[in-house]
Amino acid sequence: MLVFPVVYFAMFSLRSVLNQTFLGNTLESYLWFLGILLAGLALKRFISKLIARLFYRVVRKQGHRVGSEKFLALTAAPVGFLFLILILYVACDRLHFPEEWKLVPENVFGLRFVLHQLFEGAVVVAVTWIVLRLVDFFGLVLIERARETEDRSDDQLVPFVKEGIKVILAGVGLLITLAVSFDLDVVSLVTGLGIGGLAFALAAKETLENLLGSFTIFLDKPFRVGDQVKVGPVEGKIESVGFRSTRIRALDRMLVTVPNKKMVDAELINETEREVRRSRQVFLLEHSTPPERIEEVLTDIRGYIEVQHELESGFIVRLQNVTQHGLELLVVYIVKTPVFEEFLAVQERIHLEILGILHRHQVRFASTAPVVNLSASPDR
Repeated sequence: MLVFPVVYFAMFSLRSVLNQTFLGNTLESYLWFLGILLAGLALKRFISKLIARLFYRVVRKQGHRVGSEKFLALTAAPVGFLFLILILYVACDRLHFPEEWKLVPENVFGLRFVLHQLFEGAVVVAVTWIVLRLVDFFGLVLIERARETEDRSDDQLVPFVKEGIKVILAGVGLLITLAVSFDLDVVSLVTGLGIGGLAFALAAKETLENLLGSFTIFLDKPFRVGDQVKVGPVEGKIESVGFRSTRIRALDRMLVTVPNKKMVDAELINETEREVRRSRQVFLLEHSTPPERIEEVLTDIRGYIEVQHELESGFIVRLQNVTQHGLELLVVYIVKTPVFEEFLAVQERIHLEILGILHRHQVRFASTAPVVNLSASPDR
């Protein structure tokens, strides 16, 4: 029979402890605040992935090419951020500001107003973040579709349009955030931007030039994603074209970012668009070589090159010059292939045959210069 009085006394004591007030709130309110916050932090990862999976069910039909794991990787973080904001709001709703602080209402500028506006602004930022990640996901879907087509122009168009949409949405999100958090008139703000547009353009001159360069690349199409190009000292394969810059995977596998302004202004060689490769080699022979032997060498080299089906007609085999270093034997021909490895194989075979012809006619190279002058070759 003593159990009930003991339990009643314990509950009465606990209730009296929980009803103790600190800074205008009871201990029970603080415990609710802490419990909701800790529970939200513990469940944040699980809930964010669960919500992201529910979102994926809506877009599963369109996004099966990319898969759910990529969707979760893109959206889990912003969804978790939004969930954390809502949990913080629910937890803070259990607490009240002390009356002795004499704070003004939320519709009057003060601490309540600032906290309320910051909460609404954080919600807008979280929603904008989620929308931008959804744009990234659908961009990946469209890129996968573009890879299935033979036309490579859409491989370049999709990232370009995706970045444009993200810039517009980020700008809209920024305006909404300013309107919500700082109670600004968006229409007046946009009008003010029009007035200060000239100053902004001068301050962002380089950015605008790169933006115009991206439009030039898109309209003129000097190259496409996947093309092998050479721009100044940079040579490699185009990986992506953005609003500000173009990314090139160099021959040494380094990723080089080139501003679009330079891609438009600089001389650009598109190796992918070439149809043939030209070889120009100079062999330097000894001065003591008799003229009749030079004629025999030229005849044999011409006869060999003439029957090579990998070469185009119009080759050149001439005694180009007589210098103080030796006799310059010029050999120029065009290989009917754009592939560099195939070009090297044909050039190697012709070089070996030329060396054999010189050896058979007992013609020696001049010792004051290298056997083959590669500095005149424009191909590599």
